[in-house]
Formats: sequence, structure tokens, C-alpha cells
Amino acid sequence: MCPEFQIKTVDKKEIPGMQLQNPQKEYPKISKRAWISETAVIVGNVTIKDDVFVGPNAVIRADEPGSSIVIESRCNVQDNVVVHGLSGSEVVIGSSSSLAHSCIVHGPCRIGEGCFFGFGAVVFDCSVGKDTVILHNTTVRGVEVPSRKVVPDGMTVTSQAGVSDLEDLTGDLAEFKKSVIEANIELLEGYKKLAEEEEEERNEGLKDFIQTEAEDPVKEES
Repeated sequence: MCPEFQIKTVDKKEIPGMQLQNPQKEYPKISKRAWISETAVIVGNVTIKDDVFVGPNAVIRADEPGSSIVIESRCNVQDNVVVHGLSGSEVVIGSSSSLAHSCIVHGPCRIGEGCFFGFGAVVFDCSVGKDTVILHNTTVRGVEVPSRKVVPDGMTVTSQAGVSDLEDLTGDLAEFKKSVIEANIELLEGYKKLAEEEEEERNEGLKDFIQTEAEDPVKEES
């Protein structure tokens, strides 16, 4: 484990969003260096590592018995994404991967590093190699997708025969998925800075209030 990686049991005072225990009484473990939207919901045996961005209304839920979800560093889980796992299953999202708006990743699933899943993509019971791009409104189920492949818009892949027809990653798509990671890291840093500024303003306001009270205490009633 990287030395600077710190995970913590959820403290709602420090990490926004809704974090809940599952029926097995397991809580999410979230890096202090992640950014979680206030409207995201994270439940159960979920580990979120450094520099992960979780957008509004995302749901990351490991609540069925024996299920687990790990989201590695520098991933982004965008608005309305759902990540869930069946009983006894594992979901692993490799580092520097993007789950774009409203896609679904359902375990068991292992996703390699540097992947991109497009708007409305559905990926279930799969192993996906690194640097693979699964584009918008696709369905990929019950297959192993090698590294550096492209599933085009709207395609359904439910057999290994279908996987063999996939084309290789192009330079343009490689640059595109890299730009998505960079944009979301920039957002993460911006939101974290904004939260720090707001916290500093609250602390200054509290300090001013305490100082005013000390200088002008409430007089006792005669």
C-alpha cells in the first residue's frame, strides 16, 4: 500500500455524502484525499482510495453478504453512476479509470487501470483489461475483454466470439480518456480547495463570534 494512502472509517463531519453501514455492519473506508459529492450514497464494504472523484447522485453499494467494492486511485465516478455487487462478489475498478454519467458496473467485475466506460454503459460479470474503452449505451456481460480494446457505441457483447471482433484502441480515444481523467482530477482539486476555503471562512466567523462575546458578555438580569 502506498505510504501516503490513508483510509478511514467514515466520519460524516469530515466526508460529505451519505455513507451507511450494510446489514453486516460494514462501513465504507474512504481516503481523506478523495472528494465525494454531498448527494452521493456509499454503502457497506466499499474502499475508495486517493484522488477519487465521486459525482452527484452516484450510488456505490456493497451491501449483499460477502460483496466488496474497491475503487483505486485517480478514478472518477460521475453523476448517477451505479456500482453494485452480488452476494460473494468483488468489484475492482483499476486506477485512473472513468465511469461516465449513468453507467452501471455490477459485480462480479474486475476493471483494469486506465479504462473508460461511457454514458449509460452496462457492464456485468466481466473482466476488462487495462486501457479499454467501452463507449456509450453499450452492454457487456459475462465476457473477458482484453486490454486496449474498444466497444463501440450501442454495441451488445455477451459472448467471447463477439469480443474477438473488437477493434484496438486508437490514439484519438487514448487521448480522449486521458483528458477525462485530467479534467476530473482538476475538478477534484477545485472542489477540495473550495471546501477548505469554506471551512476557513466558518472558522473565522466562529472566532469573530467568540471574540465579540468575550468583549461584550450578556449582562445578568437585575
